[in-house]
Amino acid sequence: IECACSGIMACSTCHVVISKDWFPKVGEPCEAEQDMLDLAYNPQHTSRLGCQIVLTKELDGLVIKIPASANNLMDFVPFQD
Repeated sequence: IECACSGIMACSTCHVVISKDWFPKVGEPCEAEQDMLDLAYNPQHTSRLGCQIVLTKELDGLVIKIPASANNLMDFVPFQD
C-alpha cells in the first residue's frame, strides 16, 4: 500500500476492500472519504481508505483485500519546487 498523501485523505493509494463480514464493525466512510474512493481503482461497496481505519482490539482479525492496482492522483498535483 503506497499511501502517497501520508494519510491526509488526498489520494486513494491506500484503498482496501473490507470483508463483508467485517464491514459493519469497520463502518461506512465519511463523505470526504467516499469522494476519494470514487476515484480509486475498482472501488467496491465495502471499500475504505486504509489510512482512515482506526485499528482497535475489536478489529483484531480484520480481513481485507488489497486491489490489484491503485490510482495515484498525487502524481498530477502541480507542486512548486
